[in-house]
Amino acid sequence: MFKRYFPALLITAFVAACSTSKEDQLKELKQKKAELELKITKLEKETSKSDTLKKKKTVVITAVQDTVFEHYIDIQGSVDARENVNVSSRIPGVITNIFVKEGQSVSKGQTLAQVDDQILRANMSELHTQLELANTVFQKQQNLWNQKIGSELQYLNAKNQKEGLERKIATLQDQMGQAKIISPISGTVDAVIAKLGDNATPGAPAFRVVNNSNLRVLANVAEAYAGKVKTGDVVVLNFPDIDKQVRTKISFAARVIDPLSRTIKVEVPLQADPALRPNMMAQIKIIDYRTPKAVVIPVNVIQYSLGKPYVILVQNGVAKRREIEMGHTYNDKAEIKSGLQPGENIVIIGYQGLNDNDLIQQ
Repeated sequence: MFKRYFPALLITAFVAACSTSKEDQLKELKQKKAELELKITKLEKETSKSDTLKKKKTVVITAVQDTVFEHYIDIQGSVDARENVNVSSRIPGVITNIFVKEGQSVSKGQTLAQVDDQILRANMSELHTQLELANTVFQKQQNLWNQKIGSELQYLNAKNQKEGLERKIATLQDQMGQAKIISPISGTVDAVIAKLGDNATPGAPAFRVVNNSNLRVLANVAEAYAGKVKTGDVVVLNFPDIDKQVRTKISFAARVIDPLSRTIKVEVPLQADPALRPNMMAQIKIIDYRTPKAVVIPVNVIQYSLGKPYVILVQNGVAKRREIEMGHTYNDKAEIKSGLQPGENIVIIGYQGLNDNDLIQQ
């Protein structure tokens, strides 16, 4: 009897054992599934974040601000001394003495050199001797005439003789004065051209005297800008050789155009400055447009689409294209008439290829 039921018990036990093993396996698999789903969710988030970072574009931005904008007309000029004089002798002759040297300060009327006047001085001595005799004769004739002695003709001849000699002496004194080479202005001796023993010739420079306290800048403005330049306009002077900048005004702007150069002459006064020299180069920037409050941005950040200018702004980390209206431009700056407001952020580096709604990483 026992032998008949024993196989059935074994089969029942095996089936029960198999059923328990499958439940454990299912439970284990479900647990692993939950763990995998958790890992997948985590990896999906990390991947999504990485992709978002990869999509963001790195740029540099700057805030737009109100500022003064000036537009200039650029021209070249040079420093000129109003009193820059080549001094020459007024009479021919040999230079016998030079009284100054280069760099020396001189005053108006000061003698710079002496031209040989030996013959003139000899003539002067002779005339003085003759005048002494003529004065003696005149005094005697005058005394006789006062006493009603002698003729009137004798008195008049003596008087004429004396006065004629006095006029000759005055003329000779003037000639002797012309034998001196005299500075016509106060200033500095910039060049001593004459040498001892040279033959002085009227009109040939012997000295150059410059007054550095009375300087100006001269320039020629092209005809195209003639209508924009007038007396009183503000200018900025740059002297690149001495790294100096001066802001002043035009003192003179010609009204007539030169028929050969097709330019007008402008003159800008300068304050006395020991660093400035005649013929020094000057860069002149004439202000022809100025606004005290303007939105100004770099020219290179402006892009064009169908001929219309635009810039890229950043709003809440997103790129936005904004069309603008441009005003004047000068060098690397552009005036923006409309389209931008102070405080807005524009992209100044990395703007190439940016489009609307691109994510931005600063």
